[in-house]
Amino acid sequence: MYFPLFDTHTHFDVPDFDPDRKELAQQAKAAGVERLILIGFTESRFSDLIATQHELNLLNNAPLSYLAPGLHPVYIEQHKPEHLQRLEQILKQESCIAVGEIGLDTFLPQYKQPELYQKQKHYFIEQLTLAKVYHKPVLLHIRKAHADVLQILKQQRFQLGGIAHAFSGGIEEAKAFVQLGFKLGITGQITNPNAKKLHRVVAEVGVEHLVLETDCPDMTPLCCQQSNGQRTRNTPVNLPYVLQGLATSLGDDEASVAAKVWENSLNALRLTH
Repeated sequence: MYFPLFDTHTHFDVPDFDPDRKELAQQAKAAGVERLILIGFTESRFSDLIATQHELNLLNNAPLSYLAPGLHPVYIEQHKPEHLQRLEQILKQESCIAVGEIGLDTFLPQYKQPELYQKQKHYFIEQLTLAKVYHKPVLLHIRKAHADVLQILKQQRFQLGGIAHAFSGGIEEAKAFVQLGFKLGITGQITNPNAKKLHRVVAEVGVEHLVLETDCPDMTPLCCQQSNGQRTRNTPVNLPYVLQGLATSLGDDEASVAAKVWENSLNALRLTH
């Protein structure tokens, strides 16, 4: 079955896809992926990000591609003040749908160093400020920092919402993000029966607050992974498997889940149609 789908989080601009991006884009469109977002993470990739978006939107039979530039917390050591100026320049000059992916990450020990973590917070706040100035929602990256992200969003009185990408928090945190106007991004993780925390969150929050994403080239759905243990490249073509996994988790049919998450994506990204 074909359902119109929106891949709300991709890194489809990265070199992994240079050899076959055109073919994959057309395959994704044929599989129902009508739209996708290209997400930024470092200033050094901004030019390629923009070029890829322009190229994809010149293709026939490919998803409509949107731009969301941002400075990712994991690359905090690379970010410089002038990168924020470059980000603002892009927000002025290009048609951007959101600022992303931005947020906080304390997953690895080095990110917890006070100096680095303070720098993460600084860049997060600066980018929230830009999002407010240019009236854009944000695409949040959060790992082991949900409480701090929530606190900063409240302190900054950020009211434009967006998507909490690849949501990995618990039920109470999920509800807190929903209350602030965010949708939760569901990746191929939902196809893993052992992702019990995620299945509990999905059941509790309900389809009204969820959107789909591949996070390609990472987060490959379980069914698409090679059994030889090598990392399998994820692509937007796999988004129907994420839909399938979510519908199974919710105990609902794919058609109604697809219709709802499409509507949620438009709402989260402030699109009228």
